[in-house]
Amino acid sequence: MNVPLVDLKAEYQLVEPAVRAAVDRVLGQQQFILGPTVEACEQAVARWIQALSASSSPLHGIGVASGTDALILALRALDIGPGDAVITTPYSFFATASSIVLVGATPLFADIDPGTLALDPEQVEGALRRSREGRNPLRVRALLPVHLFGHCADMDALLRIARREGIEIIEDAAQAIGAACPQGAAGAMGRIGCLSFFPTKNLGGYGDGGMVLTGDADLAASLRRLRNHGMVDRYHHHEVGLNSRLDALQAAVLLVKLDYLAEWTAARRRHAARYAGLFTSRKLLDWITPPVERPGFTMVYHHYVVRAKRRDELAGFLRKQGVGCEVYYPVPLHLQPCFERFGWTKGAFPAAERASEETLALPVFPLMTEAQQTYVVDQIARFYQTG
Repeated sequence: MNVPLVDLKAEYQLVEPAVRAAVDRVLGQQQFILGPTVEACEQAVARWIQALSASSSPLHGIGVASGTDALILALRALDIGPGDAVITTPYSFFATASSIVLVGATPLFADIDPGTLALDPEQVEGALRRSREGRNPLRVRALLPVHLFGHCADMDALLRIARREGIEIIEDAAQAIGAACPQGAAGAMGRIGCLSFFPTKNLGGYGDGGMVLTGDADLAASLRRLRNHGMVDRYHHHEVGLNSRLDALQAAVLLVKLDYLAEWTAARRRHAARYAGLFTSRKLLDWITPPVERPGFTMVYHHYVVRAKRRDELAGFLRKQGVGCEVYYPVPLHLQPCFERFGWTKGAFPAAERASEETLALPVFPLMTEAQQTYVVDQIARFYQTG
């Protein structure tokens, strides 16, 4: 049996008629940059997330060219740059930290919670203390937590820290559209939230795309200027911005797929529950540690990431048996060669480093069948029970 890590072809077969009709409408309009289709997508995604957060305050969506640009524009809109520092996690996709560097600011890493794999508030407190030490204290302007693999970070504690310190929170919700916790929905709790519509995301387009979310109307206006060369009126530029606009074709695809997102999220959650039951019934918990979902949190399982003993051997075996799997992330951000100048060394963030050595993503795509899932667990059991 072949079980891919993600099955976009099966998904496309389901949505193809509606997607083709939506794309044809855009082709008929011949308006490909911004315009009514992008505006409709921005409003629909913002309303969808606002409804999850149970907030009466309007949420503004600003479509941009990628999730990476969403982070860069969020930092730019808050005037974060040279001389500033941003506290974030060392265990995430590269863009989380590179966006900070690209605006000229300094990334300050704080270790992760070993259970949720998200930014640990106690470690954030330590990073704040370190930022004030030495001859050249750093000016921390923001926290950038990541709702990794679809599980919200501990926003209760992080929001309290941000309020106490008078700093902003920018949420990296690229992997967490639809996730929620007692404080609200992913992307709608901080000053700004950032989404990615990369094709493999829970809500993915057919190319790059992203969105910035904010409840601040003035900030939303600033973000709309910044994504469009800082332009207010045509050819009148009040600031230097980026060329980072969501394409109308991508917006049309996203509008179609948004109608399926709640159903697909429920399917991912069912798959996660089935995995947990199968690991227990097959007596695999001595080798496999399932992901942690804290009480009161709704995880959307962008990836189903376990901790596995003999992780690399298991991954190689599964691939030979036709099971897609992936290591997210094999090198923590503080150990990436391009960040050597910041002085981090191995051992600085042990929880992140251990996660990079143990975690493995298993298939959890919405249209996965029960037979496919059983096969995945059968192969894991075969590896451990015969190896």
